[in-house]
Amino acid sequence: MSKSDVSVLAAWLEEYLGDPHDPNSRMPFTQILDHDVRGEYPYQFVALLRRWGLHLHCLPDTDGGMAGNVETGIGLMRLVARRDPSTAVALALNSLGFMPAWILGTPEQNSALVADMKRGSSVSWGLSERAHGSDLVANEVLAEKTEGGWLLTGEKWPIGNATVADKMVVFARTGKRPGPAAYSLFVLDKWRAEPGTVDDLPFEDLYGTRALDLSGVRMERAYVPDSAMIGREGQGLEIALKTSQTARVVLLHLALSAADTSLRLALDFAERRVLLGDRISDVPYTRRQLAEAFADLMVADAMVLGAARALQAAPEQISVWSSVVKYQVPTLLQKTLSQLTVVLGARTFLRDHPHYGMHQKMVRDILITDIADGNTVVNLRNLGHQLAGLLEKATEADDSARERAVERAATLFGMDRELPVYEPVKQELFSRAGDDAVLAAPDGLRRLRALAETAEGTEADRLRCAADLAEELVGRTASLRERATALKTALGKDYAQSPELFELAKEYCLVHAAAACVLTYVHSRDAMDTPLPSASLLLLQLERVRRQLFPHEPVTSQAVVDEVMEVLRHFHQDNRLFSYWQFPLAKRAADESAASL
Repeated sequence: MSKSDVSVLAAWLEEYLGDPHDPNSRMPFTQILDHDVRGEYPYQFVALLRRWGLHLHCLPDTDGGMAGNVETGIGLMRLVARRDPSTAVALALNSLGFMPAWILGTPEQNSALVADMKRGSSVSWGLSERAHGSDLVANEVLAEKTEGGWLLTGEKWPIGNATVADKMVVFARTGKRPGPAAYSLFVLDKWRAEPGTVDDLPFEDLYGTRALDLSGVRMERAYVPDSAMIGREGQGLEIALKTSQTARVVLLHLALSAADTSLRLALDFAERRVLLGDRISDVPYTRRQLAEAFADLMVADAMVLGAARALQAAPEQISVWSSVVKYQVPTLLQKTLSQLTVVLGARTFLRDHPHYGMHQKMVRDILITDIADGNTVVNLRNLGHQLAGLLEKATEADDSARERAVERAATLFGMDRELPVYEPVKQELFSRAGDDAVLAAPDGLRRLRALAETAEGTEADRLRCAADLAEELVGRTASLRERATALKTALGKDYAQSPELFELAKEYCLVHAAAACVLTYVHSRDAMDTPLPSASLLLLQLERVRRQLFPHEPVTSQAVVDEVMEVLRHFHQDNRLFSYWQFPLAKRAADESAASL
């Protein structure tokens, strides 16, 4: 689907949902906050979005859905999540439940599941167990062979949509001894289970995404036929890990949307509130806080742009891309929301007004993106296991390897480039090809410097400074490799679990982030809408990445901040999503009450 087609579809969805500030719209903030306070599952919102057909854009067109690529579904889900992350998670979990079948299900299984979901059925992903968390090879739910099928026994918890879903894809042990090849996947139809063999566990009372169904299921010799197995016996762990890779990327629409909504609310306040004769947004410190928050969001946006497209354009590398973004984006944007809390000040504590109640909700809801489908430790450990190979390729790749990375990078970071067909079965659990973002970064820098040569005045200065900053950050791969080698020599067998390795993995994420910003600028610049591309925004993005290494060393001047603020104001006044995908948002209803409190 082309960029223009996606924008038209997004505009249609926004018009359908209406302005969330309008209590008469289909998904108003007032009603969303009421669901949140009471911890009530958003049946009404899920139903209206199903009637619109949103879930079909997250299901394969080959099996009756409408998904041609992954990023279309992510883009549409951002428009839901900017209103209510709980509703967005409820819908996303349905797609996640289908993902194992998308990876290795039979055509008959896939068509049947999509047909069920088109009729209103839903699927949950039964992976986690209470005692084992992310240690999948310790899972205890057992599948015993019986005539014509299998008997499932054990408990899955905590599982999103476990109670409201009609079916659950269950990760269960089929081998006699635990191990990587001892697990398989089954589709459990709860409506066809014999009485007493399947029991739902209670909804949990949550801190964030409070309207979400987070519960579980207990099985006691629940029968599933042989035809319910996804893939072959023993392939369950491989499929589960590939499902998690996709989920880590898709889930990040929640983090982007939380930051978008809170930044929009803070800007509503700062642009209208007058204190001591000046708008708050004109106070230099506050202006920098807002501009930096915008830059943080656009760093995250560039990273997710590349990772979402990597699911289709570089599936053999997704083990790296998914872990990099799943660590860096939530970590970065949680700090961004804290910065916006400073802008809002005491109003952060006012729950009754939808402006401020929604900011509180987003601060809580974004936390799920740091935890679900692989937490910080899981993702940094995964990167740590691959770090030596990634750094070797980053520093020693031959010309042909870099040329291939450069060619792919044009698709990975080119918003208007056509993507290959999504084939999740091609995803690999360990990247032998390295990381195209880092490998293509030197070419991105050359292109950026070439743009600086043709630019004039302050734009040329900004681009040269951005190129210098990016070169410093990307150039850290050599130092990272030296430190990783020395650490392995010093620690021996303790190297893989050392906290020092985790810190090196964090630094690698910053290198990837800097590369993503540059590559998005050079490969998507012709596809961007006014007021992008912005050399000042790129410079501030790179400064924000560098400040994570050197927190007290600013690079940009007040003039750069002022220029970025004008870009932000353009987005805000033109009512566009704060993203490279500048989707038009629903027409805003006039509301001056937030500024007058």
